[in-house]
Amino acid sequence: MTGMENKELQKKREDEKFCPEKIGSYFLVEWKVLLTITISGLIYNLGLLAEPWFEGRMTGMLVDILRGSGTFANMLFLVIGYVTAIGIVQVSRYVKRFYVRRFANNVNRRMKEILYHSLVTRGRASLREEGEGTIMTKAILDVDDCVEGMRKFTTEIFDTGVALTAYAGMLLWYDWRLALLCMIFPPISYITAEKMKRMIQRTGAAYKKQCGVLSAVTLDRAQNAVTYRVFGCERDRQMAYEKNLTDYETTAVKANIWNSAMPPIYKVISMTSVLFILYFGQKNILGSGWSSWPIATFTTFLACFVKLSTKSSSAAKLFHAVHKAQVSWNRIRPLLDSVNEEEDGKEWEPGDLEVKDVSFAYPDGKRVLEHVSFSAKPGQIIGVTGPVACGKSTLGKLFLCECPYEGTVRFAGKDLLQMEEAERKGIVAYLGHDPELFHDSVRDNVLLGDEKDLKTYLKAVCIDREVSDMEEGEDTLIGNGGVRLSGGQAQRVALARTLCHKKPLLVLDDPFSALDKSTEKEVFANVRAMTRDSIVLLLSHRLYLFPQMDQIIWMDNGKTTVGTHEELLQKVSAYATLFTTQEVEDSHEA
Repeated sequence: MTGMENKELQKKREDEKFCPEKIGSYFLVEWKVLLTITISGLIYNLGLLAEPWFEGRMTGMLVDILRGSGTFANMLFLVIGYVTAIGIVQVSRYVKRFYVRRFANNVNRRMKEILYHSLVTRGRASLREEGEGTIMTKAILDVDDCVEGMRKFTTEIFDTGVALTAYAGMLLWYDWRLALLCMIFPPISYITAEKMKRMIQRTGAAYKKQCGVLSAVTLDRAQNAVTYRVFGCERDRQMAYEKNLTDYETTAVKANIWNSAMPPIYKVISMTSVLFILYFGQKNILGSGWSSWPIATFTTFLACFVKLSTKSSSAAKLFHAVHKAQVSWNRIRPLLDSVNEEEDGKEWEPGDLEVKDVSFAYPDGKRVLEHVSFSAKPGQIIGVTGPVACGKSTLGKLFLCECPYEGTVRFAGKDLLQMEEAERKGIVAYLGHDPELFHDSVRDNVLLGDEKDLKTYLKAVCIDREVSDMEEGEDTLIGNGGVRLSGGQAQRVALARTLCHKKPLLVLDDPFSALDKSTEKEVFANVRAMTRDSIVLLLSHRLYLFPQMDQIIWMDNGKTTVGTHEELLQKVSAYATLFTTQEVEDSHEA
């Protein structure tokens, strides 16, 4: 087994043990980085003890030199030792900070990858319900805040925990009574920090919620700017936007007040003990206190306590960061918890489709489908049509199993609702009425990273010449949602992608609505040729090609009539009227 295979095997084992909904898993998976942080952090923080010791000794040596009892050589020896200690401390500090940042970057990347996977695998309805602005806030700001809290925890556990213990030990060594008296106040700052926890979390949650609202409103303004301008709604929308902006600023100020105002208070509380040191310390120097000190010891004790107080205020900052991270973690955890670790869907062979007694109603009680039944075999193209808002798009979306329905939908004898998501997604390829294209090249939008012949699929949808005439050809960026393409081009690129990643069942919702008749006819012929082993449900209000369909489903008021084109002309007068009307319109256009 090669080294690369060993690494892949080790990574697979780590991934199997990893639980994305448990915060501890992110620390465990980075144990090597954390080990380096631990070693360098211990060296750094223990090395900090040398600084007040050397400072005290150099102060004492300076006094001895002035009195004539000290020598310059002894002072030089102390200075060299002091500089060396600082050098070791700073190198250790650099190593520790480098790996702390590496830890934070690794966790941030891992958390965002998991969150992205969760968003991709969630249903459209749940995403729409949550809102685009809220999702963006969770995917970016909340993850960053959560990771920042983890980073500060990792840093401060050494910079504060180890240092506080070491400084406290030195203070107790020099004068345990004065040390205990001085260390009354730092715990008070911790208690204060804990008392402020609820307020910090409340203001932080309100701020994050308003961030999501503002993001949603901003997206709405960008997407519907033309509509607002055409209908003269700009002033009203501007006032609404300014209100949301004001609410955002208000929540941001409140959150910043609690986040920024508390650390100085903690530091003031901790530094109150300096008064005791000045009073009792001078008594120790004069020989009338609890201990007998030289001036060097007093300097060391005071320097140790100042550093301890500074670290104490850092601990309060840590509490702030952790409380803030808890707010973000509670917001993103449901998304991380819903991750399905099974990535690859099962590849299905062609099979029969059976829809039996399917009914569907929206949450408001409005029934769209009632007792729909039909069957199809591989190689068949089933046309679905009806009056406007008859429910044909809803029928197409049911095969994605994103909304609960009554009845059964079976493929190859298996109920879709009874399947796992990873198993079910290998059956259905869905092309919605509005093509979902990425801000990427034509090539990547169609192939999605696969090594296939792109020209085959571009030619099948009659867009190969148009793509070749583009500035960068197949590598031309089409913009988010395909904004740089015409409606017909966007439809055909999306259709090419669907054909490239063909499944046993293809649901095509109005794929030819923006095409002219000759192009529609040619593309339809190519689709039929490339889907001879698949079932195609073609949802459309245009009936030009319906005489070529193997079956037609007429939908009206939630009810369906199934038959061939000739059968529906005889049985359904509405279908016959619609077909005849479109024929007359097409002949006039010609």
